[in-house]
Amino acid sequence: MEKVHTFTVTAEESSERLDIFLSGRLPELTRSRIKALTQEGRAAVNGRSAKAGQKVRENDTVSVSLPEISAPLPDPEDIPLDILYEDDDIIVVNKEAQIAVHPGAGRSSGTLVNALLFRTRLASIGGPWRPGIVHRLDKDTTGALVIAKNDQSYLKLTRQFKERTSSRKYIALVWGSMKDDAGTIDMPIGRDSVHRKRISTRARIKRSAITNYRVLGRFPLMTLLELKLETGRTHQIRVHLSEIKHPVVGDQVYGKRAVPPALDKKAADILKGIGRQMLHAYMLGITHPRTGDSMEFTAPMPPDMEKLVEALREGSAQK
Repeated sequence: MEKVHTFTVTAEESSERLDIFLSGRLPELTRSRIKALTQEGRAAVNGRSAKAGQKVRENDTVSVSLPEISAPLPDPEDIPLDILYEDDDIIVVNKEAQIAVHPGAGRSSGTLVNALLFRTRLASIGGPWRPGIVHRLDKDTTGALVIAKNDQSYLKLTRQFKERTSSRKYIALVWGSMKDDAGTIDMPIGRDSVHRKRISTRARIKRSAITNYRVLGRFPLMTLLELKLETGRTHQIRVHLSEIKHPVVGDQVYGKRAVPPALDKKAADILKGIGRQMLHAYMLGITHPRTGDSMEFTAPMPPDMEKLVEALREGSAQK
């Protein structure tokens, strides 16, 4: 048995290599696996067999045939969940730090999917490793995440994220003092051609990425921001803020690594004990996939971030 995946190339994806296009649409496949599929004649553009390096164009129809592999679901695990909302169709959780959303290469347990499967059934069409997963948060990013319990909900929710009718707001602590109280960062980004796990504004193949921000608080050496995504690219907020020289505090990939000596001692001690980026998805707005009702979920700031912000406020008040 084989499963055929069919996609239509968007304007943003036009001029991408076929293998890069497919790696974006089928992130569970490695580039080497995609190359092997094209060499086996399993990938086609507009009905014609295509090579990995072929460029795709807007409105092209791309199909790839994958052999059906009987992959078991991840094991259910009794991991505590902070549930913001649940019904027969969806479950919304406040994801904690240090937990990946789904299993991946070299990681089969301890994920949000393992925890969810212990509690409920999930949509099957997200794939065996990503059942019900319609959007993601980085392992060290906390906050609101919606998961589909059935296939109908999965299809409707993925459409909302693709068509950008959902809304997502984040709060972040960043290094430095932002010049403006509000603004927009409009910088296309893509996967770095050398460091494949990094996203960059200097990538050869880039997609549009737009982040709106406003200042919520100003402290010595740091600024507290609210950020709203117009697009939802991988690592978008972290890359954008790093590019404007205000990286997310604690970001070990795109930001500063050392705690500045001038930082208030109490805040510095707290930050040294956290060891992750201070980025939290505090608001998620969706249309319910069954009822059509507009729904908005708010995830409270995690304790470590709240403690750091409070220490910064205290330090500011004393100066």
